[in-house]
Amino acid sequence: MKKNKTTHLMAGILMLCYAVVFLIITGRFVYVEATGKVSGMDLNKWAESKRTSSYTLHAERGKIFDNSGMTLAYDRPAYRVYAVLDPAYSENSDKPLHVTDAHKTAKQLAPMLDMAVSEVESRIEAGMRKKAFQVEFGVKGKNIYQSKKDAIEKKHIQGIQFAEEPSRYYPNGLFASHIIGFAKRDDKGDINGIAGMEKEMDSILKGKDGYISYKRDKYNKKLLNPDEVVKKPHDGKDIHLTIDQKIQTLLEDVMGNMQQKYDPERMIAIIMNPKTGEIVAMSNRPSYNPNQPNDVENWYNDAISTPFEAGSTMKMFTWAAAIEENVYNGNELYKSGRYKINERTGPVVDHNGGEGWGPISYDEGFQRSSNVAAAKLEWEKIGPDKYLQYLKSFHFDQKTGIDLPGEVSGKILYNWPLEKLTTSFGQGSTVTPIQQMTAASAIANGGKMMRPYIIQKIVDPTTKKVVKEKKPEVIGQPISKETSEQMRELLGSVVTGEEGTGKAYKLSDYSVAGKTGTAQIPREDGPGYMYGHSNYVFSFLGMAPKDDPQLMMYVAVKQPNLKPTEVGSEPGAFIFKNVMENALQYMNINPDMKKEKKTKAVKMPDLEGLTIEEAKQKLKESGLEAVVIGDGKQVTEVSENAGEPMLSGDKVMVLSDQPVIPNMKGWSMREVQEFANLADLKLETIGNGFATRQSIKPGKPFKKNAYLGVEFLEPGEKETKQQPSEVR
Repeated sequence: MKKNKTTHLMAGILMLCYAVVFLIITGRFVYVEATGKVSGMDLNKWAESKRTSSYTLHAERGKIFDNSGMTLAYDRPAYRVYAVLDPAYSENSDKPLHVTDAHKTAKQLAPMLDMAVSEVESRIEAGMRKKAFQVEFGVKGKNIYQSKKDAIEKKHIQGIQFAEEPSRYYPNGLFASHIIGFAKRDDKGDINGIAGMEKEMDSILKGKDGYISYKRDKYNKKLLNPDEVVKKPHDGKDIHLTIDQKIQTLLEDVMGNMQQKYDPERMIAIIMNPKTGEIVAMSNRPSYNPNQPNDVENWYNDAISTPFEAGSTMKMFTWAAAIEENVYNGNELYKSGRYKINERTGPVVDHNGGEGWGPISYDEGFQRSSNVAAAKLEWEKIGPDKYLQYLKSFHFDQKTGIDLPGEVSGKILYNWPLEKLTTSFGQGSTVTPIQQMTAASAIANGGKMMRPYIIQKIVDPTTKKVVKEKKPEVIGQPISKETSEQMRELLGSVVTGEEGTGKAYKLSDYSVAGKTGTAQIPREDGPGYMYGHSNYVFSFLGMAPKDDPQLMMYVAVKQPNLKPTEVGSEPGAFIFKNVMENALQYMNINPDMKKEKKTKAVKMPDLEGLTIEEAKQKLKESGLEAVVIGDGKQVTEVSENAGEPMLSGDKVMVLSDQPVIPNMKGWSMREVQEFANLADLKLETIGNGFATRQSIKPGKPFKKNAYLGVEFLEPGEKETKQQPSEVR
């Protein structure tokens, strides 16, 4: 049979094509075998990554402490909840370890996460359809603290697991929150500083993460020879602040009381050591709880970030400039009431409607806070150009350089004659409270102006070595020692003088040098200022004792709700007197006023080895109050260290050898924290204010490291329906 030539041709072509394809595929296999690469991808590395698990070992973020070592911020464990869906996870187990019934699991888990059952169920079902190993539950399934984790685990929900991850915690709630700020976790699991010291020192606090890697099977279980590699993390450095816990707590409590009573628009308070520049306490209202950063009314640290027209507290710098220029005669008379430099410039009027007090001396004008006296000193005695130089030498044209984020500088308005006049008594130009405190340190400190600072030192937590320590820094000397002494006498007359405006700020045991301020508030809907009984910023800048100031304090209250019979100084005076008097006594500063003291500084006695009755008697003799925890006969632990400075009337917690949970209703957060530390309990606080409910009933015995949840409420605030053990 004769062969078809076409058939032979086509067969040859096909064989040739097959041969070419075979050679290409074979060549490709040989290339891959030889190089181990496909499309630029290293197959060895790809396979290695597929069978290797690698996890970040998070560095512990540095702690933040007060000046005595009390912890203000630290990392504590939090958990992320997830559901295992892969049936292979349950191999070699007597019972299922993965989710088998999406609806049942959702019904049990949803209420614990405050989620809808349908939402949890849909997440699980979507994961099952995709044959995912596990699913998570969004924001509400993250940052779960120990109490919530324990409650979920008690339900034994099939397939539900937890992954631990660090979370930032602030044990004292709103305590110094604008100073400490807060940090939160980002989507990558890193904790980043968002505000305050957490933001300012973020790179120092962070540390450096490590990692762990090992070979695993498809179920993420280690192989017998896992080739494990571990790189240890380097923890962040600890930050020690200049803040004094006892003085800061006192300030927070008193400001909280005034907020409740007067509901002002804003409140600001700063306490400073004028000899060093150390900030001893600082607080603002509204404040916030850094554990609840989603509920913040006021982010700004108004003490350093909000310039405003200061009012008459600025007059101390006008008088200081006149004295330093040697143009001041306190006995010289001037005509008070109204002052006009020319026909084109509006008049300066005194605060009593421009009536004045007739011809009075400049010393009396300072006591009465006369605007006319300030304007005449600036315009006629010092001279506007020279006065501007003094404003700059007091650093009112620049930031103070305090080690906190968000500081801004005020603005000196000094273009027109009227602006130059009004600046002399605190109108027109703006300053921040910290700028005023910095400038006033020159008056309190013999003419030397100190830079304010709030970081005491930075410490390596591993070696305990001090990495960096702050030192007091003189940043100028705008006035002489003699001028500062004369100014303190004048400021003292504001508080003690017959015509002084600062009588409400007088202390029982210590002399005070200070100046009041009643600043007008610019209108938001047009030019000019607001009017009305409460529409002012009432302030006071004072130092004590007058002749050798150990503490200096600024307090400002904006638009308090005053009754017609109340004066604007009442809330500020209450804050200043209560905090300053007790702070000086706590610091063991000798009183310089010959008056019987209501409270006094005492030292904590040594109670080691005593019976409860002996301890109570010894505390009573020292002027301290014993709070006994339990029904035992012997003292086992005490909340304060022997020899520690205290104030008479302070409470001391004494743990007996048969401890039980006390009734904490009405306790402050500080008192609850002291008890938890004393009893070694894991405390979780909910809310702010005073204790209203607790997770362990009073009278119940407890073990160390037990969980204690306590709910706090501000006066008048309604209780939640959740129990403390269920509230995060």
